[in-house]
This record gives sequence, C-alpha cells and structure tokens, in this order.
Amino acid sequence: MKKTFKVPHTLTLLFGMMIIAMLATWVVPQGFFQTELTDTGRSVVIPDTFELVEERQFLTPWQLLTAVPRAFAAAQDIIFFVFIVGGVLAIARRTGTVDALIGRLLEKHKDRPEKLIFMVIFFFALASGAIGTAGEYIPFVLILVALCKAMRLDAMTAVGMTVAGYGVGYGVSAFNPFTVLIAQGIAEVPPYSGLWLRLLLIVPFVLIAFHHVWTYAKKVKADPSQSLVADLPCPLEGKVQAEYPKLNGRHRLILGTFLVTIAIAIYGISQYGWYLYELGACFVGWGLLITVLGRLKFDEAADSFIEGVKDLTTTAVLIGVARGIALILEDGQVLHSIVNGLSMPLSYVPSYISAIGMLIIQTILNLFVPSGSGQAFVTMPLMAPLSDLVGVPRQVAVLAYQFGDGFSNMIVPTNAVLMGIIGIAGVPYDRWFRFCLPLLGKLMLACVVVLVLTVIFGYGADVQPDVTSMVTVATSALA
Repeated sequence: MKKTFKVPHTLTLLFGMMIIAMLATWVVPQGFFQTELTDTGRSVVIPDTFELVEERQFLTPWQLLTAVPRAFAAAQDIIFFVFIVGGVLAIARRTGTVDALIGRLLEKHKDRPEKLIFMVIFFFALASGAIGTAGEYIPFVLILVALCKAMRLDAMTAVGMTVAGYGVGYGVSAFNPFTVLIAQGIAEVPPYSGLWLRLLLIVPFVLIAFHHVWTYAKKVKADPSQSLVADLPCPLEGKVQAEYPKLNGRHRLILGTFLVTIAIAIYGISQYGWYLYELGACFVGWGLLITVLGRLKFDEAADSFIEGVKDLTTTAVLIGVARGIALILEDGQVLHSIVNGLSMPLSYVPSYISAIGMLIIQTILNLFVPSGSGQAFVTMPLMAPLSDLVGVPRQVAVLAYQFGDGFSNMIVPTNAVLMGIIGIAGVPYDRWFRFCLPLLGKLMLACVVVLVLTVIFGYGADVQPDVTSMVTVATSALA
C-alpha cells in the first residue's frame, strides 16, 4: 500500500529547525554587522560593515537543549500576555456576547444572501484583526451552513465566508496582539504604529473576498449543480438548526466596554509608551468589568479564564520554541551571516522587489509554521535587519509578514482552525483548495500592489510619507 505523506506536528518542525540552526553554526561563516541606535532608540544594522569572526564557536547539543528553557524565559512577556488575553476573551465568550452578536448578524441578514455574506466576512475580519479570533468561529459554521441551505446555497459558501473573513482579518490586522504587536516588538518599531494604513486596507480586501464568495454563491443559487460539493451529503441532514442567544442590552454594554478598553490601550501606547504589562492590565481590568456586567459568578469567570488559558497553551509553547531558533542563531553568531547572504541577491534589485521577496518567504514558511506568533519569532529576527540592508522600512517588513501569514492561513493544511472548519462543514480539503486558490491569488496580487506602494511612499520610514497622496493612490489601486 502506498503511504501518504503526513505533515509533522508544528512543534516537531520548530524543534527540527532548532537542530538545523545548531548545525548551521558548524558550517555557516560566523560574523556580525556593526549596529547603531536611531534617534528613536531603535537598533539598526549598518550596511557594508559585515565582518567575519576570527575564532569560530561551534554550538553543542547541550547548548541546544539549554536554549529551550532560555527561549521560554526570553519570550515570557509575550507568553503571559497571550495567556491573559486568551483567558479574558473566554470570559467574554461565557457572557454570551460573542454568540449573541454573531447570531444577531445572521438573523438580520438571512433573507439577503449577498448582505449576509458581506457582513459575515466584514465582522469576522474586524474581530480577527482586533483580537485574533480564529477557533471561536468553528461553533458557528453549522449555523452558517443551515442559513446557506435555507437560501439555496451550499456548505462551501458557508466555509468561504467564514475562512475569508478570518484570513483577511489576520492579513490586514490592525490590533491583533498575537501577530501585529509581537512582530512590531521584534522589529523594534513602536507598538501599533502605522495603524492608519492597516485600517485603510480592511475594506478593499474585504471587498475582494466578498466578490469571490458572492460570485460563486450566485452560480450555485442559479444552478445547484455548479456547487463544488453538490455530490456530497449536507452535514445538517436530519438536524435542527443551531440556536444562539438574543443580543440584549447587557451584551451591547459589554461590547461598548471592549471598544473603550481598546481606545484606552491605544492612548496609553501613543502617549505613555505602554507595552505588554500595561496592555495586559487593560485586559485584566476589562475581564473583571465584564464579569460584573455579565452577571457571572467569580468562580464561573475563573473557570472560563483557566479554560481560555488552556486553549492557548499550544500557542504559548510554539512561541517559546520558535524564540529558541533565533536564540541559537544569535549564540552561534550566524544570524547576521544569514542576513548578509539574503541581502546580497536582494541588493541587486529595487527595494520594492525585495519587499515582494519577503512576502513570498513568509507565505512559504507559513506552511511549516502556521502559528502567527511563532512565525513572527522565527522570521522577524531575520527580516528586520535584512530590511535595513535592502532599503525596505521595517514597518513594510512587518506588513509583508502579516500578509504572508494571514492570507496563506486560508489554504495551508497545517492550519488546525481551517481543518476544523471544513471538517465540521463536510467539505473535503481538495474541494476547498479548488475554491480558495483563485481567492488567494487575487489577495496576493493586491498585497504586491500595496507593498510596492508602501516602499515607494516610505511607509514607516523615519521621514514620514505624504499620507494624503499615498491614501489616494492605494485606494484607487485596490478599489
């Protein structure tokens, strides 16, 4: 019998990359760039200053093993922040607010399929872009499938609007603490800086996703035989439509306090230089507030918080192990050597081509490291100094990371959330691949346009770009 290839567990892949990093210290020339501090206190490498070390230092397997606990210690701020956010969001879910809000949107627009599809994609994109929601959508897949069946659509449409919203939200995320904040921290750019562009990109990218899903849905509605899953049984055969709570005044109040919490966090970051400790405090405060507003017993809130922390344990472990890769490369003095090697071919092409190359690298790597925060720790230590050498602003390097991580999440089979969504909806992966690949191509083409424009107009550079002209050009290009 012919054996099928099975993709290893993400943790296995990351530890394998740590071993490769250790071996690289044996064969890759060891060297370093000189660095300098900018006026903002950011450490940047100085081009054309790469030097080889006089005495090579080979890392041993023992140093590989000790790098694991050291990496967890080095990434402890991020890990505990992830735990806090996950726990507090679980409390919000316990109040019924998330379920009620999505249920309200579905109920309000079920007779207008095009409006329903747009609202689901748009809302899911906003939620994923703001707080990193992903697996939270899985329970609503059956609700969407039921609504689609009632509107003479199919399960593929339901999956399409769910995953498209999730992917767009991560790809152009404005506030996501698990991707944007981590990548910007590693790249040493101000937290949540460059926000205006990411907010600007939400609508055009949502429209691209909506056009793709609605074009398919219209064909299915006109001719059910055009469905990619027409020959497969519906997972709802013989089942009652899923129920969801009604959106009441208490839920609306909780949603309002969330917006206030985000506003306070952004103000603190911009005015007082807040970072993970202060942001974590904001979420802890919000968790206590919604416990009272949601009329939860404190023991219920505590149980929910613990469950939320448990759900993100895997993410936290991946963050720690991923940090170990860069730690080994730094200890072995080959990190700058790799950056120098990558920069040499990119130095012969325009900087906007270099930005596109970063996007391609991030997209390919996401197949092996589907964790957004884990990928940030793997790639940004390389991409940040590389961007200095090839003339790409670090803010653009972060944007290339977001694009590569977020949009490819919609199609890579190593993404557990994606596989869970299509599994519940009864959509085989090969059918989903046929549906999603053209959408991914459209989104990536738009990403290329955005990256070229950001480099041309100096998005995130020390000298501020002409925002008005950039907005005009970017909007006309992506509309």
